[in-house]
Amino acid sequence: MKNAEPIRPIRYTETEVRSFLPTGWDLQGEPAGSWDAKKRTWRATVVDNVEFDWPLAVAADDAASLGRLEALRRAMDRVYRERLG
Repeated sequence: MKNAEPIRPIRYTETEVRSFLPTGWDLQGEPAGSWDAKKRTWRATVVDNVEFDWPLAVAADDAASLGRLEALRRAMDRVYRERLG
C-alpha cells in the first residue's frame, strides 16, 4: 500500500491576507497566520471595524482544489457574510 503524500503547509504573506480585508478591518496576532498541521488548515484572526475578532481559516483541500489565493478569498468572503449575519 502506498503512503499518502504529505500535505504541504499553506502560507500567506501579510500583504496577501490584507488584500482581502474589507476597509477598516485589521489582523490580530500573527499577521501572516499560522499552519495547523493536525487539522490541515491555515488560520488567522481578523478584527472587524467595530473590534470584534473573527477566525479566518483555509483548509488544505480548498487550497489544492481552488488555488491558494482563491481559497483565501472565499474564506474571507465567508467570514464577512457571517459578520453581516
